Amino acid sequence: MSRLQSLLSPFDLRDLPVQNRVALAPMTRARAGESRLANDQMAEYYAQRAGVGLVITEATTVSAQGNGWVGSPGIYTDEMGAAWKPVVDAVHSAKGGGAPIFLQLWHCGRASHSAFHGGEPAVSASAIKLNGEYVHTPEGKRDYETPRALETAELPGVVADYVAAARRAKDAGFDGVEIHSANGYLLNQFLESRTNQRTDEYGGSVENRFRLLREIVEGIAQVFPANRIAVRLSPNGVFNDMGSPDYRETYLYAARELNAYGLAYLHVMDGLAFGFHEQGEPMTLADFREVFDGPLIGNCGYDGESANAAIETGAADMIAIGRPLIANSDYVERLRNGWPLAPLADMSTWYAGEGGSEGYTDYPTYQATAAAAD
Repeated sequence: MSRLQSLLSPFDLRDLPVQNRVALAPMTRARAGESRLANDQMAEYYAQRAGVGLVITEATTVSAQGNGWVGSPGIYTDEMGAAWKPVVDAVHSAKGGGAPIFLQLWHCGRASHSAFHGGEPAVSASAIKLNGEYVHTPEGKRDYETPRALETAELPGVVADYVAAARRAKDAGFDGVEIHSANGYLLNQFLESRTNQRTDEYGGSVENRFRLLREIVEGIAQVFPANRIAVRLSPNGVFNDMGSPDYRETYLYAARELNAYGLAYLHVMDGLAFGFHEQGEPMTLADFREVFDGPLIGNCGYDGESANAAIETGAADMIAIGRPLIANSDYVERLRNGWPLAPLADMSTWYAGEGGSEGYTDYPTYQATAAAAD
């Protein structure tokens, strides 16, 4: 019996059976090209990693307005929606029984640039510039710009974009969707006081700052049942110039309100591997357990041992693993058999572009490496 038996045990994720407690964390890999269409290579990539309990796709934009990353996929046209179906089918039918797959829904907000939008500024909750080194654009590296604050009258359209994206995801066969409200992207920009200085009903109080996320959850619930909708939060995150003094109040409120919907899970980036805003003590999964009684997925900096401990103690129900799964498509099998992990992938190959297999689908499994050595 593996020493990681808790992590490797099956689980019922709101009536969705998963074969183990490992989730593939959503990671932008930039292989969709200028068309932003999912493709055969992406299907191969995700199918290779379908030995996990749950596959969460890379962030996928819900509108052209939401674009802000070169080569990332979208799902804001019917063609884009149809292009995801072979990816879903490949994951569902992968060797070993496949896995359920959720599509992560994304809008970059101010973490974008006018080069993505025909010279028009990116949008955000408020006209507050992201304090960062540079943004990668179709024209190369560019300085961040001051975004345009979305008008109140525009926000129903943003909600409608998320709902339409969810409908296309359902038509493509996805088992559910994860709403990306983390890492300094648009919904996170509305949620946090650092980036939301609005004076309308979407700003000011934590209740108002949560309003857009609430409306999106409720809108998507007209497409997917609540137990197939998830939300991702990053309470400790500094990425994309985030971190607010009232972060604890904000995120506990958000989790408490989300708890009422019976969501598939709450995906909390509790780890500090990618930096901490240092506005106070880091929030933990235990903090969220007090206000959210549905499935919790932890994320950021976990290895097999720490992930197993989180499951064993009840801190989390699943753990999302990111970078180790880039170089170890057979990650769960390696853990189960005590096989060593391949070293972390070379970051220079992570975003090699459309058609590039290097650093994407070319990592051998442990068994293939062992066979080649014989």
